[in-house]
Formats: sequence, structure tokens, C-alpha cells
Amino acid sequence: MSASVPRLVIAAPSSGSGKTTVATGLMAAFAARGLAVSPHKVGPDYIDPGYHALATGRVGRNLDAYLCGPELVGPLFLHGARGCDIAVVEGVMGLYDGAAGEGELASTAHVAKLLRAPVVLVVDASSQSRSVAALVHGFASWDPEVRIGGVILNKVASDRHEELLREALDSAGVPVLGVLRRVAQVATPSRHLGLVPVAERQGAAVEAVAAMAAQVLDGCDLGALEALARATGAVPGGSAPWTPASPAHHPTRSDEWLTPPSGPAPSDGQRAPVIAVAGGSAFTFSYAEHTELLTAAGAEVVTFDPLRDEELPERTRGLVIGGGFPEVYAAELSANEPLRKAVAELASSGAPVAAECAGLLYLCRELDGLPMCGVLDASARMSERLTLGYRDAVAVGDSALAAAGTRMRGHEFHRTVVEPGSGAEPAWGVRSPRPRVEGFVQRGVHASYLHTHWASEPGVARRFVERCRTS
Repeated sequence: MSASVPRLVIAAPSSGSGKTTVATGLMAAFAARGLAVSPHKVGPDYIDPGYHALATGRVGRNLDAYLCGPELVGPLFLHGARGCDIAVVEGVMGLYDGAAGEGELASTAHVAKLLRAPVVLVVDASSQSRSVAALVHGFASWDPEVRIGGVILNKVASDRHEELLREALDSAGVPVLGVLRRVAQVATPSRHLGLVPVAERQGAAVEAVAAMAAQVLDGCDLGALEALARATGAVPGGSAPWTPASPAHHPTRSDEWLTPPSGPAPSDGQRAPVIAVAGGSAFTFSYAEHTELLTAAGAEVVTFDPLRDEELPERTRGLVIGGGFPEVYAAELSANEPLRKAVAELASSGAPVAAECAGLLYLCRELDGLPMCGVLDASARMSERLTLGYRDAVAVGDSALAAAGTRMRGHEFHRTVVEPGSGAEPAWGVRSPRPRVEGFVQRGVHASYLHTHWASEPGVARRFVERCRTS
């Protein structure tokens, strides 16, 4: 595909400015024009991409320069944008906010530079008039490599307020590409970890996306925004699209651990091992590339819903349980005793099980006093404390995912506590915010709070599939 796909990055001076409303509304508005729109999100967030998928009819994908490394941002972007007419990238936090203590790494500005994409700055103008010019000038001049292609003014109170803002911005040299008024129905409900996922809202989420699109259509100059997106050249660095069939890996890490476990090579007639992946409202957090990597490694991936399905998919040889909000559905998950027993039996057989965050809680003995699968001799409960941040991790011992010494980067984001925090064989040694071990490795189970992006180390998926094939 062409490496010059038209693209825009939607950013803001700070969180809460309206990035998600504008980005999602813009995606839906472009799609309504008949364009094939590729949706992307900077950072590790799983929730916004669900709204992006509703807006575009395509899988929302993440671009995280910390989890995957800067060198994979371009290839992953081109993989997601394959066959599309235009791409919209929603930023994270403030434009220049990145991984703590790492400078610009993983910031929206960093990703915009890696993609050589123009930035549209969404400014909450609700409590300012002339000062908006100083704000925009500061963001536009802070890093000369970041091109601020225009401004969208959000939460504008009146025609007079808009007039004052436009007059002020005339001197900043940055065009106003849209003005959005306060519209209550665009608001989307939040919870302790951000927006409520699409899978939990269903019809209400569809209505919210439609309202975002209507507001963008009414208040933004779509022609000018599309023209800005099309005034881009090739993605820098001669990037080729990432592919799960022969994916690139991080060049600074050892490949020794990527060698799959020894065993007989599968014959042409051997059936692909079935890997069951948890889905439904309780387990909504996953990166699309994980399923693609598992499939490319020879697995048959089948999704199941732990809230409703009483059996694992037929011929299940491995299990992947990602993140989500099991604490919201603890009673329903607990009530599905047949499936809890099936998961426990699969784990006790030695079959590979990979569990992240919500998956970790589901494998515990109990969650907030309610019985869970009992695979791990640990108890989970809600907490008042938010644990949040990027992590550098190293595999403490061999597991179905990686050999001892494997280094990966992850992200932690939860308000729960698991006691004990690690088993006799921990999953990871973590350096920050303090040195510690966490997670559980027992037989084929690898369970941890860390969310990882397997595209950064594709041997994870190959190793997991091979273990499913031979276990």
C-alpha cells in the first residue's frame, strides 16, 4: 500500500478538552461522506478505540511508542490504515505529555512526528477569550517539528464568545477549523478508569457517536480538515506495513528466547489448535494485533463470553483472558459456575493460559468475596487506590509466553488488589515505580496485572501457539 495515506492527529493542551468527542465525531463524519476511515489512538487506552470502531466500522488500533517502540509506530499505523482513504489519530493527555520521566516518548507530539502528521489542536475555550491566542501560540512554537495545522474551539458559549476567540487567534497564525458549542448529549459516562466501554452501553454508545458526528458536521470545516490530511507525504523512514505473518521485532532485544519449544513440527494435515479468547462486556480490553498474531502463528482463535457461555469452545487447547471490568460483573461471572469449572479444569490440565489484569482477577479464588475460577490461590478486591503507569518488566522464569530473561514493556491501570501479589513463581520482575515481582506462573498459566502489546515481541504469540499445539 502507499505510505502516504492522508492523516490527522487530534490533540489538546490537556485531558478533558474534548479530544474524544472531536476525533470520534470526525471519524464518523468522514465515514458518512463515504470515506474509508482508519481509526487510531495514541497510548495504551482500550476504551476510546471501541468508540472509534463504532464511528468507522473498522477495528480501532493503538499507537504506543513506549509499549512497541518508536520504530513500530509507522508500520503499525500503515497496517491499520491498509485500504483506507484517510486516517484519524486521537491523542492522549496533553499534546506534549508522554511517559513519566522519558521526555517526549509516547506523547501525542512524538507520534505525530513519527508519522509526520499535522496536528489539530482541540482547545476548551469555556473560560477564556483573548488568552486563547497565547495558549495556541505556545503549543505551536514549543517544538518546531510538530506542525499545528489548525484549531478546533470546544465549549464555546455564544456567537459573541466565538467572535472574541476568532479575533484573538487571527494574530496566532493558526487557522480555526471548527467551533463546537456545549451539547449535553455528546457527554459519555465515565467510571474509575475512564469512559464506560462500548460493549456495556450498546445502543447508548451508538447514540453518543451519532451525536458527536452531528456536532462535528455542524461546527467543523470538513473540507479544510480533509485538505489538511491530504497535504501529507510518505510516513518517514521508508516504513512498510507491519504484518503478523512475518512481523518486525525490537532490534535491541535478544532473539534467543523467540525460538519455540522443541517438539514435532506440525504436519500439513494437523488441525490448528483452538485458542479461546474471552470477550463480552466483562473482558473488552484487547489489542487487535494479538488475535492476528495468534492466527498467523497457526491457531484457530474463537471468542467466548464468560458472562453467558457455560462451556469453552470445542477443542480448546489454550486460553487468553485480557483486561476489562470483571469487578462490575463479579456476581454474573461467579454465577456462571459451569464455565468457572471448565476454566479451572483446563488450567489444571497444563494447557497454556495467558491472563492480563481482569483475567488475573477472574483466575483468582475470589473477587470481592465472590467465588471465581480458583486457578490461583489468591484473593482479589476493589481498592480506593489507582495503580497507573508504564512498566519495564523481565520474565522471572520460563512460561507459556516467554523464557526467563525476556524483557517486555507493559502498562498497569487498575483499582484492585490481589493478595498475595505474586506466586511461588512470579510472572515478571518490574523495575518501576519500585523493584518488585508480580504475577503468577504455574504449569501453563501466566497471569499478571501488566498489559503488554505482543507486536513488540511477536515470539510471544508463536511460543504460546506452539505450547498449545504440544501441551
